[in-house]
Amino acid sequence: MQKVKAGDVTFGNGKLAFIAGPCVIESREGCLDLAGRLVRLARRMKVPLVFKASFDKANRTSVDSYRGPGLKEGLAVLAEVKRRYGVPVLTDIHEPCQAEPVAEVADILQIPAFLCRQTDLLVAAARTGRVVNIKKGQFLAPEDMAHAIAKIEHCGNRKIILTERGASFGYHNLVADMRSLLILREFGYPVVFDATHSVQRPGGDGKSSGGDGRWAPALARAAVATGACDGVFMETHVNPVEALSDKANAIAFRDLPEVWRVLREIHDVVG
Repeated sequence: MQKVKAGDVTFGNGKLAFIAGPCVIESREGCLDLAGRLVRLARRMKVPLVFKASFDKANRTSVDSYRGPGLKEGLAVLAEVKRRYGVPVLTDIHEPCQAEPVAEVADILQIPAFLCRQTDLLVAAARTGRVVNIKKGQFLAPEDMAHAIAKIEHCGNRKIILTERGASFGYHNLVADMRSLLILREFGYPVVFDATHSVQRPGGDGKSSGGDGRWAPALARAAVATGACDGVFMETHVNPVEALSDKANAIAFRDLPEVWRVLREIHDVVG
């Protein structure tokens, strides 16, 4: 198993890591507040944490949906999170030209599921030398991720994380096939389960995606129980009903301590 290090967090070393944060940066103050809460919780529970937040959600369903503060302002917020709390940061990129400026701040560059076949985007991310987290497309079989992996490796970068986030199951629905985690693990890279996006209902609310966030913890438990999960990705919010993106899927921060505790215990048993 290839060990992949991002800041002070190592994926693939036998410990269960957590990637958590808001879907999108809604404000500087809100992002810093949530980052502080997460860091304090992670230190209290002694779990590895990567903070996640998007500066732009370029794949929102509607043109009227909130996308985020944009590249410049968003990176400034993420840089402040790193300076203030000393936590590694993950954010997604949507265009090759974003890779280099984002790599100056983020420890992990994330390739959105919809874009996991985009060669130029993968190559640009790989060439930064940063960790690249590739989300498996909803339209891909897990074994098809071999091609995305090869594009990163072709650039001499083996700092790769693979994330399962559900597969399209008819219209407006996804299904999480736990076999996917086992198949992805065979590539030799750390595997992460994205619990909150796996319960998403793409376009299910007309102008936005719906979801069944109440089931995300259960799917996360199932994923960790496979023994093939090196990390769990969960979007969280202090008050999910007020979230500007993915509010139907986010886990309330107040519920996170118990969710993390159970996942860690399951991991310890299967490990």
